[in-house]
Amino acid sequence: MSVINITGLILAGGRGTRMGRVDKGLQHFQSSTLAAHVMQRLAPQVASVAISANRNQAAYEAMGVPVWPDELAGFEGPLAGLQTALRRCRTELLLTAPCDSPFLPADLAERLHAALLTQDADLAVAVTMETDESGERYRRVHPVFSLMKASVLPQLSAYLDSGARRMDGWYKSVRVAEVLFDDNAAFRNINTLGDLKDMEALAARAAQPAQHQPGGAGYTPDAMPVEQAQALIRSLVQRHAPVPLAQRVGLRSALDRVLAADIISPIDVPAHDNSAMDGYAFRGADLLPDAPTTFKVVATAYAGRPAAVPAGPGECVRIMTGAVMPPGLDTVLPQELAAAVGDGSVTVAPGSIAPGANRRFRGEDLAAGAPALRKGKRVSPADLGLIASLGIAEVAVQARLRVAYFSTGDELRSIGETLDAGSIYDSNRYTLFGMLERLGCEAIDLGSVKDDPDTLRATLRQACEHADVVLTTGGVSTGAADYIRQIMAELGDVAFWKMEMRPGRPMAFGRIQSGGHSALLFGLPGNPVAAMVAFYFFARGALLQMMGVDAERQALPLMRARSAAAIRKKPGRTEYQRGILAADGQGGQEVRITGAQGSGILRSMSEANCMVVLHASQGDTAPGDLVDVVLFDGLV
Repeated sequence: MSVINITGLILAGGRGTRMGRVDKGLQHFQSSTLAAHVMQRLAPQVASVAISANRNQAAYEAMGVPVWPDELAGFEGPLAGLQTALRRCRTELLLTAPCDSPFLPADLAERLHAALLTQDADLAVAVTMETDESGERYRRVHPVFSLMKASVLPQLSAYLDSGARRMDGWYKSVRVAEVLFDDNAAFRNINTLGDLKDMEALAARAAQPAQHQPGGAGYTPDAMPVEQAQALIRSLVQRHAPVPLAQRVGLRSALDRVLAADIISPIDVPAHDNSAMDGYAFRGADLLPDAPTTFKVVATAYAGRPAAVPAGPGECVRIMTGAVMPPGLDTVLPQELAAAVGDGSVTVAPGSIAPGANRRFRGEDLAAGAPALRKGKRVSPADLGLIASLGIAEVAVQARLRVAYFSTGDELRSIGETLDAGSIYDSNRYTLFGMLERLGCEAIDLGSVKDDPDTLRATLRQACEHADVVLTTGGVSTGAADYIRQIMAELGDVAFWKMEMRPGRPMAFGRIQSGGHSALLFGLPGNPVAAMVAFYFFARGALLQMMGVDAERQALPLMRARSAAAIRKKPGRTEYQRGILAADGQGGQEVRITGAQGSGILRSMSEANCMVVLHASQGDTAPGDLVDVVLFDGLV
């Protein structure tokens, strides 16, 4: 469309104090300010840009555009700025956007203008579908995202003269066209410093070169870089995930569960000074420095059965590993180091043992009152043993995270059904079940769902109302029958739906609501390998975070290895290639690719023990080059 008749207005007026001393539009956001980000997105859509501001005009003028303070006195809000702009603009149309919404759509002006023409309206306003706390859907009007004819000035002025100031009230007297947008995220605004911090990860997209920005605009949920997507997921999980509930379980049931509190040792471990060897216990001070020392054996000490008689000077006790050290004795000679063993005596050669050797001290491993295991740790078999050694029979763990999952596609068949032309067996539900089980989640299998919007919508609602997280496979790309992203937008928010990665480019992430419940949703790709890769590198960390696992243990095990062969890759996106890691025979590690890397080759995942991570900035890899390798860590 032609932008020659449109002036863009950034609304930064009012008192400008909602975020402290600094105007909201001048808050630092990534490498510039909020207002600068809005202008970067708005400018390509209009003929010129102006800013409505009542304070710090010099700072706004430094952005190189006109700054129009309210002509109506008293800081009367955005309508006062709109009135001034309609009086000053020299174009037929005026497009408004707030200074605190840096993600406005790239096609905002185009779509509003089309509605203005086709519906013969005076004003076109953006609308999105939202979900209230009860799960009901409603239309939300965004009056600050409007395109209007300059000729509506008399109606606005009459409304202001009446003393009314509601932004959504003045245009009742003009012809209005409502335009439905399905990307709720594009209309997010930043009201607090906390919001500003949370949303900075999204604005990083605006700083990328134009070739990475679909439509030439700034932020868009299309093709988000991997690192940014992971950061956004962490931020939204922290912000919206429910606080894990704690419960007490028997020790055997705690395996793979996440500790909800520190395990505090009620005892010293070991409970007594004890021997680290089978041998002979004596006083180190009795050893002769330059001659053999012979001790008389007066008793024997076993683990759990202390010596019956004390040992005096020149005497020793035959002692077994773990046995309590007899009073006054501090050194243990391993039996194999004895110079001679006679009838009731043992001889120690000079210099064969140091005083104090092979004695374990009380509380050396763990002192009473000290934390044995920290909150946020997943309980391993070794941890079970440690807890048992403390005499603890029950522990506090986080409740299992409930994860509902289902596959989508008319072509899917369950095991046992006949395969007709074009159909395939549903493998994704089985890999998801395995990975969720190994993470310790409560997996809720909702089966395979046909490519029908009403059925998918009903299944997503059911999943949302019974789980903390929803996982789907398939239905998130741009095909005619791919509905998950559209329904996500209806039921909640879509944070992004494509990433700059391979395999697994189409992956949606966001939040849905239904029946008063809220759940995070991962729309994983339908191809089996892509689904597993997306789960491993994106969903896994979010699930562990929601389970209460401490941040250090959420990280994937990463190492460097030499590539056994050349790997072809173009810069621009992150690639995950299946690999087999093995010793190179020279004390190092070498990785080789499993072969063809198609996202439908499920066999390659069974053969692989790792993923080779080729970062977005990397190109081809030569034989012998070091590459990053992520071990499967038992999950895949």
